[in-house]
Amino acid sequence: MRPGARQQAAIEILMSLETERRPAADAVKAWMLTHRFAGSKDRAEIGDIVFGALRWKQSSAWRMGADTPRAWVWGALRWGFGWSAEAIAQSIDGDPHAPSPPSEAEMLALQSATLDGAPAHVAGDFPDWLAPSFARVFGDASAEEGAALAAPAPLDLRINTLKADRAKVVAALGESPKLKEPPGATPYAHDGVRIPWSQGRTFPWASEQSFLKGWFEVQDEGSQLAALMSGAAPGMQVADVCAGGGGKTLALAALMENKGQIYAYDVDARRIAPLKERADRASAHNIQIRTPMRTKDALADLRERMDVVLVDAPCTGSGTWRRNPDSKWRLRPGSLEQRLKEQREALAMAAPLVKSGGRLLYVTCSVLPEENEDQVAAFLSAHADFSATPLSRTDIPAYRRGLALQMTPAKTGCDGFFVAALTRA
Repeated sequence: MRPGARQQAAIEILMSLETERRPAADAVKAWMLTHRFAGSKDRAEIGDIVFGALRWKQSSAWRMGADTPRAWVWGALRWGFGWSAEAIAQSIDGDPHAPSPPSEAEMLALQSATLDGAPAHVAGDFPDWLAPSFARVFGDASAEEGAALAAPAPLDLRINTLKADRAKVVAALGESPKLKEPPGATPYAHDGVRIPWSQGRTFPWASEQSFLKGWFEVQDEGSQLAALMSGAAPGMQVADVCAGGGGKTLALAALMENKGQIYAYDVDARRIAPLKERADRASAHNIQIRTPMRTKDALADLRERMDVVLVDAPCTGSGTWRRNPDSKWRLRPGSLEQRLKEQREALAMAAPLVKSGGRLLYVTCSVLPEENEDQVAAFLSAHADFSATPLSRTDIPAYRRGLALQMTPAKTGCDGFFVAALTRA
């Protein structure tokens, strides 16, 4: 396919999303299934254009003077991926499968439009109804932080120190023909490596021998740092009560050097199902998986026994918009309210498990204060036996929320993670 045809394909996919409320990845896949002539390079390029259009949807519409898939696609190419106006016009010239050529007004916009005067939610490409929340947490930096959340993310890996070290994994990946050069180290997580977006977006990490041997897991640096700040250490009793697929559970197992016990639980047994296979691959032997029971409390025997309880709470995922740009436009106030309810339930489930002197670590992959500092404040107000505790890392550039920490792409270079530690008297 020629570049113009790929642009038209992206426009068609984006038009389908206007009428069908579903993840963009599903829409891209559906288009590919009905257009099997598209090769692997075509599929990758079309996907990049679709997700780029969604990343910079509002700022593109402002600059182009039109809120349409056509404007989003060309805006992404022009200001997101750095094409010139002339390159865009040339890419569709003479291609019968391309969009119609830019009008005079469109060409002028592509050549000279700016974001002068744009409100923060437009310049930062986030939903306007979240502007008050962004203003609360970021103030005058709302547009900058939103723009960083819209940019493509690198691929971060966590080294499984039960089996390997960073030098060993870097050397192994440096031999991969799928990478142009060995990955670099993450700046703050001492067992992380980072592959730039340009390579990470197409890197088939799941087929690497070093992954199959259990030497690394895919995990954003912010998530790695949250696990590091848990205080988990060898010999402890630890509960991960919102374990999901088990990414942080595995990180905790490595920190504990397979000594002590981790109890991994999730209210949805389907989410935790992959953990057994992942733990076996990682040689993490101190994980006990708990699933919901119909007539009993699956965590009752852990009450007041845990040194650390991790609540990786369900949330809007606003901190991961770099990886899921369409999710920010599908987020609604009702969804936020549901997440807040689930967070309160998770904290209520976790608190009784913490022993005297133990700590509860509250984590979200969100940047919204309603899900973060507001939840912590409400919990502390209702639980006089808990108090906020300083986190173990003071070298990480982030927003400080009392004793809690809010990491962001603009400040920290990782996804947006909130971390708070609460100690039980």
